[in-house]
Amino acid sequence: MLNLNDTIVAIATPPGAGAIGIIRLSGSDAFAIAGKIFSGKNLAMQPTHTLHFGRIKDDGKVIDEVVAGIYKGPKSYTGEDVVEISCHGSNYVLQRVMGLCMSNGARMAKPGEFTLRAFLNGRLDLTQAEAVADLIASQSDTAHKAAMHNLRGGFSEDLKQMREQLLKFSALIELELDFSEEDVEFANRAQFYELIDRLTSAAQQLINSFRLGNVIRNGVSVAIIGSPNAGKSTLLNALLNEERAIVSEIAGTTRDTIEETLNINGILFRLIDTAGIREHSMDVIELQGMERSHEAMKKADIVIYLLDLTAPAPNSQILIPNSTNGIRYLLVGNKVDALGIDKARAAFCDLGDNILYISAKDKENIHRLKESLYSLVAEGEISYEGTIITNARHYGALENVLHSLNEIKAGMDNNISGDLIALDIRTCLFALGEITGEVTTEDKLDYIFSKFCIGK
Repeated sequence: MLNLNDTIVAIATPPGAGAIGIIRLSGSDAFAIAGKIFSGKNLAMQPTHTLHFGRIKDDGKVIDEVVAGIYKGPKSYTGEDVVEISCHGSNYVLQRVMGLCMSNGARMAKPGEFTLRAFLNGRLDLTQAEAVADLIASQSDTAHKAAMHNLRGGFSEDLKQMREQLLKFSALIELELDFSEEDVEFANRAQFYELIDRLTSAAQQLINSFRLGNVIRNGVSVAIIGSPNAGKSTLLNALLNEERAIVSEIAGTTRDTIEETLNINGILFRLIDTAGIREHSMDVIELQGMERSHEAMKKADIVIYLLDLTAPAPNSQILIPNSTNGIRYLLVGNKVDALGIDKARAAFCDLGDNILYISAKDKENIHRLKESLYSLVAEGEISYEGTIITNARHYGALENVLHSLNEIKAGMDNNISGDLIALDIRTCLFALGEITGEVTTEDKLDYIFSKFCIGK
């Protein structure tokens, strides 16, 4: 168990050289420790949320000229006294200042300990604390907006309303148990049915959003699969609009997988260019490349099957999707510039609109391919107004909430006793409390915050 009475310190900026590096202190002795190494104004006597220029000294020797920001508890990120020292971004300087802080009584912070203290001090609930990590990790507009929605308490407010409505009826049913001998009914059963239906619908909607939320948070892996010389590397370059992969007329140029990211309408797609797949090869290296291509196909969220329209028997390549085992895929016919769109459509007339014709070389219809990738994932416009579940822990807890709500309704349908209904309600409230941290354990907190960076 961490000693939360300690004053902790950590570097709050990423590793490596930069213009500025920030060292963060938090705890009851933050001002006292900073005052021992900071030459300038007496920080403890200054107003909160102010910046002050000074020097960091070690035994009279100037280590750096810095700016110290002070935030007095409880109006700080952690709810404690906080000092943030902005140094020049030399790793040597940052380590010297860190060493001085620790030699004067500070302890190195554990991963996520600053945010853990913010949670324990009531500055954030657990969903907001986890949103901090999501915000730091966000790499797209959608991931950023989803994290900001949760950080501002959007998800917490949804859960709060569900909890408060359920608590109201729970109290009435508990009251009925106190007057069980008088056979009175305080909780209107018709209204209770309506409430359970509304809560069930709300929980189901949040659960359904997880598929999209998982995409927003983690991105979408897209494997580009096809025969040698089908134009996979050319397609990768066309999608990225840069010469990322080596392109050659020689079949089998790509021997290993190449991965790059592409942002389409705020969603990150991880594009994987793979070695060409064919039935027979005597080249050991090419065989290893094809094996990696098969592995990439199995792990991908979406597979682009790239068909060479100019191949002697292009229709034979259509057999590949038959072994996808439910993987979502796009059939894309390449080199339409060489064959012509009319001949291409005639060759694949049995597929109708299931195949997209492109020219990776001339970048023809690349925009339509991007639209198809986005539609396959988003299935329409993404709404930023409501809550989108991006966390697997929240998803699991919401499934428990939904199960409990179904148990409550089934119990009411079967006219079970009020004490059993009350028990089901308490189970549901427990599952809701697990999400926000109103109900939690030390082990669960350790697991959640261990995934944070040390300076947060």
